[in-house]
Amino acid sequence: MSKPKELSGPDFTKGYSFAKLQDGGTLLGHAEGEHVLLARRGDEVFAVGAACTHYGALLTDGILVDDTVRCPWHHACFSLRTGEALTAPAFKALPCWQVERDGDIIRLAARKPAPPPHPAPTQAPDSIVVIGAGAAGTAAVDMLRREGYRGTITLIGAEPNPPVDRPNLSKEYLAGSMPEDWLWVMPEAYYRDHDIELIADVAATAIDASQRQVKLADGRTLRYGALLLATGAEPVRLSIPGADLPHVHYLRSLPDSRALIAAAANAKRAVVIGASFIGLEAAASLRARGLEVHVVAPGARPLEKILGPEIGDFIRALHEQTHGVHFHLDTKPQAITADAVTLENGQRIPADLVVVGVGVRPAVQLAQQAGLTVDNGVLVDAYLETSIPGIYAAGDIARYLDPRGERVRIEHWAVAQWQGQTAARNMLGRRQRYTAVPFFWSAHYDVTLNYVGHAERWDRIEIDGSIQDHDCTLRYLADGKVLAVLTISRDKESLRAAVAMGANGI
Repeated sequence: MSKPKELSGPDFTKGYSFAKLQDGGTLLGHAEGEHVLLARRGDEVFAVGAACTHYGALLTDGILVDDTVRCPWHHACFSLRTGEALTAPAFKALPCWQVERDGDIIRLAARKPAPPPHPAPTQAPDSIVVIGAGAAGTAAVDMLRREGYRGTITLIGAEPNPPVDRPNLSKEYLAGSMPEDWLWVMPEAYYRDHDIELIADVAATAIDASQRQVKLADGRTLRYGALLLATGAEPVRLSIPGADLPHVHYLRSLPDSRALIAAAANAKRAVVIGASFIGLEAAASLRARGLEVHVVAPGARPLEKILGPEIGDFIRALHEQTHGVHFHLDTKPQAITADAVTLENGQRIPADLVVVGVGVRPAVQLAQQAGLTVDNGVLVDAYLETSIPGIYAAGDIARYLDPRGERVRIEHWAVAQWQGQTAARNMLGRRQRYTAVPFFWSAHYDVTLNYVGHAERWDRIEIDGSIQDHDCTLRYLADGKVLAVLTISRDKESLRAAVAMGANGI
């Protein structure tokens, strides 16, 4: 959390000079006992809460775009006029004040009421079912209510708990630096207060598109007017001998993370199979719990195919030289026993805990059974509608056309949330194209990588600053065009890159 503990800056209820506030600038101050962001756009001045309602990042460290402010940490976007959280991962509005001006003096007046739901859609289905209570599904049901939808909403989740902030299952929560109460995407009472039926611990087993029905594992059948598939992805399972032993763990759900935490309490040596983001974040978290950690991966460098050799070498050094993780690269596991992992090169690594992070596959079984067009994901159009009218897809399973005309399927938390919000609007007839620039972050100890755009291939990487000093920008280019930008400790530059890419149709 970056929100200051003590009030600082001017008291905006007592007045501030309009001339001192630069056009396009922001200022941190306070009013009514809380921090306030003052922002100027031309002759207009806005006042909203200074801390992002997601994780509390100071919005003065973000950027203004038109009449919005964007969070530096996870790129949430808020209206300066109303305080409304326009894009995830923030859902709660900022407090917002009227601003009065008398000559050169501006001061805060009355607090504005919370933004009301948008006018109810004139053409909307009588009921909406969302299959998948992850990032996309939860963002969708929230947006449906904020868009004024008053029909029946049912959110179906196969996991036994309410929706959780999945990225933290491999980060702070696994490391032991974050309480479980912080994991919930929405407060416990949210679903009841917004008349959303949350069905947890029950899987959807079939979709009858002709009858517009969903069948559940407990025997129930639900009718829908519109359907959102947000079933996410499933971990790739190892098929080597010993892969099914009880000390071998996968990390996708809250029960997975809880089980891994319990196992780590009685373990001394862990082997992480796979130098993926999940694998490396789990390695960092287990090191924070004091375990000896070994990482096994087939490539020459961790994350090289995604982020390039320079970041790959940096990440390896960060884990290995600074935090004592042992890497075993250019090899694969051959077998797992109760006390060791044997590699294809013949090496035997003692281990009483094994974590597998070798990637995920889109969970498309329901989509295939329903007759949707599937090809490395569920194919959707510009509005995230599938090949069957009335059925939409969002998140890890959705394979969509990006602004460059390429079919992509992106497994990022923020992307899933943004797609869920867009799909929700389109189920209500808003006809909003999905054009958001992809964004993800990955935390390794005290270093966070922010990445915007999408570069499956590149012919050049431009580096500005110092990777070793944790202060840099990397631009991934193909044919002279910037496809993606990675930053470390340059949050505003990450935000500006996302805005520029959006303007250029990336």
